[in-house]
Amino acid sequence: MDALSSLKLMTMPQMTAGVNNPLQDAAVAQAISPAEMQSLEAGASTPSASSTQPVYSFQNLLGDFVSDVSNKQAAAGEAVNGLLSGKNVSLHQAVISMEEANVSFQMMVQVRNKLLDSYQELMRMQV
Repeated sequence: MDALSSLKLMTMPQMTAGVNNPLQDAAVAQAISPAEMQSLEAGASTPSASSTQPVYSFQNLLGDFVSDVSNKQAAAGEAVNGLLSGKNVSLHQAVISMEEANVSFQMMVQVRNKLLDSYQELMRMQV
């Protein structure tokens, strides 16, 4: 079953009346509007204009993620400099901000590793 067929099953209960459909049961809270279904069937790459959700591309998502990591590292640096210069920064605040920056950086590295593994797997596929 392809993705479009499963979406149709989730959003059109009259087609599957009387049939135990786990896809429909799992997607009750995440139903797709008929306008979005039509845009998927038409092959549109962007959601309809009536959608209130912002459109994020993969590039924007990764860019925001990297800038967030950079901001956390800058905040950790400022906290350490404030602690060393005697400003009103407590030790535990500086350590917490350093750990947040460390964990977010480690997560970014792991995401990069997974993306590289996925890319290498795609390149190994024969067409």
